[in-house]
Amino acid sequence: MRAMSRREKVALVLELALLAAALAVAATLSRAADWSPIGLVAALLLFGLLSDLRKVHTNGLRISGLFPALVLSMTLLGPAPAVAISLVFATVDIVRERTPLTRAINNLAALAVFPLVGAVPFAALVADTGAQPNSASYALPVVAVYLATNLVNFLLIAGHHVLVSRNSLRDMFDRMYLPLLPYELCMSLFTAGLVIFYASAGLVALALFAVTLVVFQHLVGELLASRERADELAKRTMALAALQMGVLVAMLRTLTLRDKMTARHSAAVSRYASELATAAGCTPEEIDLAHTAGLLHDIGKFIFPDSILSGSHKLTDEEWEIVKRHPEQGAKVVKEIDGYGPVADIILCHHERIDGKGYPRGLVGEEIPRISRMISIADTYDTMTARDSYRSPVSPEEAIAELRRVAGAQLDAELVEVFLGVLRSKGVSFQHADDADFEAELGFERRVGEHAEPRFAA
Repeated sequence: MRAMSRREKVALVLELALLAAALAVAATLSRAADWSPIGLVAALLLFGLLSDLRKVHTNGLRISGLFPALVLSMTLLGPAPAVAISLVFATVDIVRERTPLTRAINNLAALAVFPLVGAVPFAALVADTGAQPNSASYALPVVAVYLATNLVNFLLIAGHHVLVSRNSLRDMFDRMYLPLLPYELCMSLFTAGLVIFYASAGLVALALFAVTLVVFQHLVGELLASRERADELAKRTMALAALQMGVLVAMLRTLTLRDKMTARHSAAVSRYASELATAAGCTPEEIDLAHTAGLLHDIGKFIFPDSILSGSHKLTDEEWEIVKRHPEQGAKVVKEIDGYGPVADIILCHHERIDGKGYPRGLVGEEIPRISRMISIADTYDTMTARDSYRSPVSPEEAIAELRRVAGAQLDAELVEVFLGVLRSKGVSFQHADDADFEAELGFERRVGEHAEPRFAA
């Protein structure tokens, strides 16, 4: 047997003292009249035990009819019977569950104390107000007793874990108490109604309550189980998102190992494109789409042999046909990622031309997606000005002149002017990224989260 820690010993002593004090108070307050009618005592015992046998476990929570039975004993009988019935429930549960000693004493102490906390004030309040069990004024104190003792019970059990295991009380409150609060509120109202109904219907009310509670208990259990399954599905979705995005990122990084300019160029294009989309008045979703498509626009280059990827010679006809396939291949890969269909559509068209002479589909003008036209401008400008491009870089001024020259034929003339406005406002040296910037633009963990709940509009 594992030796108890110092904290467990302290908790054990405190809870034994609390249990002894509760038993002493209950014995002092015990009156013969409280145990009558004996049939009610037996019915509450049986009702609580049978209900607890059908308790529902889900997500670390336990739902049973035990607590309503205890509140009924507090309000219909008195402090001593309530404590006795509570301790019977606790003992049966400890034996059935083979509860360890420290937790067993904690359960016994809690189930001895909170019936007193509820029964004693309730008896005093009823005596002062003269409220009758068959009156509506009796219901509010029953609801108050139910909710107050439920909270006291939680604090006694949670306090043990805080003392022994240094758990966070706030975390336990959020995770274990709050999820069941709506259920407990409903049960408090139901219990109050039963107390009033019992005054006229007797044990028949308990029988009806038992049947109704079993059904209600089952429905709440199914509801919480459904939420648990939804949480598990969300975790699996995040894992799948991480796997799919991981494959995509691995392809990008492998491509970067073969061609050092890819990461830098992709980061620069994504920044240029998102700034252009912002200046063009796009929605936040469209700006994010431009950023993501810019980052992934050249992923199709994985089909290039090294002679194309790192060569500086004039392409042969055969090599040029391979080059023209990279938008389609990149789109095909990206489209396999759930929710990234809109990104794939942008990648597919980023080498189309306004005059219809582009590839792979020869689209004309506004047949080309607007964001694809933005990617094309950003791609063209960075390729001309970057120091590690396939060709010798030109000055920003020369690149601007070239953009204007091809506007209306290769590039969208209106968007070219918007882009030049961005360059003027940012300065012509705007966003020449390096490999580190690629990692920042990628934002892998953020993209996994967004991929699990895709933001892109079709």
